Amino acid sequence: MVALKVAPIWVYSANDRKNFPFSELGLSDLVCKNGGSTAFLNLRFRRNWECLSASSQRATTPVEDETPLTPGFAAPVGNEKATQINESRRFHKDLNSLPKPLSAANLNPSLSDGSKVRIAYQGVPGAYSETAAVKAYPECETVPCDQFEAAFKAVELWLVDKAVLPIENSVGGSIHRNYDLLLRHRLHIVGEVNLKVIHCLLGLPGVRKEELKHVLSHPQALDQCEITLNKLGVTRVSAEDSAGAAQVVASAGVRNTGAVASARAAEIYGLDILEQGIQDDSDNITRFLILEREPIIPGTDRPFKTSIVFTLEEGPGVLFKALAVFALREINLSKIESRPQKRHPLRVVDDSNKGRATYFDYLFYIDFEASMAEPRAQYALGHLQEFARFLRVLGCYPIDS
Repeated sequence: MVALKVAPIWVYSANDRKNFPFSELGLSDLVCKNGGSTAFLNLRFRRNWECLSASSQRATTPVEDETPLTPGFAAPVGNEKATQINESRRFHKDLNSLPKPLSAANLNPSLSDGSKVRIAYQGVPGAYSETAAVKAYPECETVPCDQFEAAFKAVELWLVDKAVLPIENSVGGSIHRNYDLLLRHRLHIVGEVNLKVIHCLLGLPGVRKEELKHVLSHPQALDQCEITLNKLGVTRVSAEDSAGAAQVVASAGVRNTGAVASARAAEIYGLDILEQGIQDDSDNITRFLILEREPIIPGTDRPFKTSIVFTLEEGPGVLFKALAVFALREINLSKIESRPQKRHPLRVVDDSNKGRATYFDYLFYIDFEASMAEPRAQYALGHLQEFARFLRVLGCYPIDS
């Protein structure tokens, strides 16, 4: 058996979001200035925070964002007044009673009886990530986080047991931020969840969809519902996330403004579903990763998937040789993603005729369908090390079929 030279422990080791009045958001003055055609505005929720620094084991070869984060935080800014809820709207819940998203400025332990698995996700209650967490762990306690980085940190600091974060969408593609964070942090992938995304057009109770002038949501959600939104002739307003857009619509109470979000978000924020399943592509699937502090023990009792990241030396055919180590052992590759290294994005090589040329230096993320308990997977990674300057196993976990 070939002994792996890199990080075997990764395989074998046992600003809270404010509710701003629409006057602050500038939506009360929005007009379509393009002859009635649909405009696309950019609404950014105001938040000001930096990342916690935390000590963690570092890779033997420094690659990508392995540098410790700089400590220190900026105090949250914005309107500190509590949102006033109009009882006549008949909200499913008082919005102020919902859990506030953790941020790097507010990663403090919260009360828990310890009887439920605590799972961090990015967004606010009603987010698709929360739905994915509940799908994977129906009896879990979900903990919202302000951004992806805060979810990683919440697991590292033992505030939660796991994190469920999106990694790719069948329509929108890969979430590159989370690929970068997988390398920066030392969490392990222990599972995956495939969730069918069903976008709904939401509005205040009693509002008809023809009354809407503005629709808020995450840019990807707006793009995925382009046909429906174009037919309505609404102004699309970009928000941080879809559930947050529903929260803004509910708290602001502007009848001509709606949101694209999940049916769960409609229930939480007391909104009506004006139309369900408005996405252009009915087969809209988002794949989520489940992250923990420790890896699981891989098995062979069911189909497993292994995720790795590596870099290669420059040279003709090197990538072909790297991928061939899997083909030679009949291991199927289900995903390959390349990302430029942030610390060393360019590689300089000599060129005797034309001086010096530069090439991008890439990280390669690969998912292959085999368990690290199988000798063929171990031999493949041992073979890969002949070409790789850096190799790390991100996790070995059951396939969500």
